[in-house]
Amino acid sequence: MNARPRVIFVNRFYWPDEPATAQLLTDLAEALAKAGHLVTIITSRQANGSVAKTELRHGVEIIRVPGPRLGRRNALLKAVDFFGFALGALRQISGLLKPHDVLVVMTDPPLLSIPATWVARRRGARVVHWIQDVYPEIAMSVSGVGIASLLRPWRDRAWQNADACVVLGDDMSSFVRARGVVDQRIIVSPNWAPAGLTTQPNLAIGNLRLSWGLVGKFVVMYSGNLGRVHDLTPIVLIAEQLRTESDIVFIFVGEGAQKKQLQSTANKRALKNILFRPAMPRYDLGTTLALANVHLVTLRGGCESFVFPSKLYGIAAVGRPVLFIGPRNCELAQTVTNQGFGQAFARDDIASATAVIRELRNRPDRCLAMGKSASAFYAHSGGLAKSAATWTSMLSGMKPLADHHNAPPKSDQ
Repeated sequence: MNARPRVIFVNRFYWPDEPATAQLLTDLAEALAKAGHLVTIITSRQANGSVAKTELRHGVEIIRVPGPRLGRRNALLKAVDFFGFALGALRQISGLLKPHDVLVVMTDPPLLSIPATWVARRRGARVVHWIQDVYPEIAMSVSGVGIASLLRPWRDRAWQNADACVVLGDDMSSFVRARGVVDQRIIVSPNWAPAGLTTQPNLAIGNLRLSWGLVGKFVVMYSGNLGRVHDLTPIVLIAEQLRTESDIVFIFVGEGAQKKQLQSTANKRALKNILFRPAMPRYDLGTTLALANVHLVTLRGGCESFVFPSKLYGIAAVGRPVLFIGPRNCELAQTVTNQGFGQAFARDDIASATAVIRELRNRPDRCLAMGKSASAFYAHSGGLAKSAATWTSMLSGMKPLADHHNAPPKSDQ
């Protein structure tokens, strides 16, 4: 057996697409290929043929299977997208996997881990679940529909039968452990800021502020997915409290299921201090994030063990403070407060969040100090390099499939 087996990642998006999981996977795959691993990506391809079916890029083999991309906001159309890609990906996996390959299944589409694990084991391959989001629990928390719970036993068995489950933090680790995965097969590996994202030059930030009409404004930004797992209503309520303070502006940058409702609410309440901008391309992300004086990160209550917003690392990488709105005892809230680069608020504590924004506007020295703490936190986190080292350690420690139950994979973490 080769010391470094072929690693096959499956995710609906990869370069040149730019959803968060696509950026993370692109960074990791290229880092592993640079380190000498054989890396293959199975991802989706739009029907318009704008990208090649197969190509080799930066040492990574990319295989794109056709699949629909009908919609991001409509649940039914999204389900069609998920199912269409899953069928194509499973066919590709069945024909591609060889004994001792490592299949890494991500969580887009949700629950692909169930059939993919079965196929991989039939082919004599090993399996890693890279858990970015926990399904069906997210769907159950957001929709309140309990029928999805019927899928949990199969999902749990897929996790339990994997060689490893890679999770984003301690909250998610505790949940996976509670679902029956043994400690030795749980690998904690946090996400990171997109490769190349660093502190931005003042000239670029100033030019963007000028083009967006924000010169002289104190900018409070929410950047990223406007999906239902994020509790965005408190942001509107905070903006309403500050509507008469013309030097404070709130900006939503991104797309998602809640965008139309947010725009409608802002219009109905005549909140001129709320602006909307589309999702920015990766090459502009650093400047966009650095434009803000302070960032907002939110989570819906009950979802804290199921997702860890990777936007936190991008914000920290450009050295900006964070105000977190959500469960105050969760890992994300504790990270922000314990590391000194932000504060955490319950969703109904609008008055306190409003007061802190005013204080940061009036105390640029405190805002600057929190930003420096954010940069220090990100530098200490190790970013992509640390995550790539964790993956290399895990992959190198894997035993042949016959030894799977006797010798689970090891990790430095």
